[in-house]
Amino acid sequence: MATGLRRAELLGLRWSDVDLPGRALFVRQTLQWTDRGLEFVPPKTHRSSRPVPLSALAVRALESQRARQAKERLAAGEVWSDLGLVFASTIGTAMEPRNVNRRFEQLRAAAGLDWLHLHDLRHAFATFLLDQGEELRTVMELLGHSMIRMTADTYGHVLPARGSSGCLGHR
Repeated sequence: MATGLRRAELLGLRWSDVDLPGRALFVRQTLQWTDRGLEFVPPKTHRSSRPVPLSALAVRALESQRARQAKERLAAGEVWSDLGLVFASTIGTAMEPRNVNRRFEQLRAAAGLDWLHLHDLRHAFATFLLDQGEELRTVMELLGHSMIRMTADTYGHVLPARGSSGCLGHR
C-alpha cells in the first residue's frame, strides 16, 4: 500500500534493490510461475523496471522487516538460504505467491474486511496519490504502467475530483 508494487514485484525485491537512506527502491526482477516453475524474471516491460520513492511509512516498515528477517535468519541457522530477498520464507527461500494470498486472506478476515483483496492495496496507493493532487503521468510511472491510457482508464474515477481548477485536491 505504501509503494504500489505488484505482488510479483514485492516477492522479487532484494535488499540490494532497496536504498533506505536514499528513501527509494528499484524494481529489477519479479517472482513468477513459468513452465520451469517459480522463477525470478525481469519485469514485463521497460517501464516496469523503475525506481520507486519511499515514504517515511514505507521506510519504517522495511526497517521492521529487516529486523524481523534477521531474527528468522538466526533461528534458521544453516538452513537459511541467502537469496537476499526482502520478503522471504522463514528459511530465506522465495515465497510461494499463493501462500501470500492465503495469509492476506486470513488477516483481512480477522480484521473484518472480507471485501478487500490484496491487489486493492495497489489501487488504494494510486487513488490516494491522485486524490492528493499527484499528476497522472507520475502515478503511471510509479505503478510501472506502459501507457498513460491504462492508468487513466483504471483511475479515471478519481480525476473528476479535480473540479474546475484542473488540479486534484486542495493543497
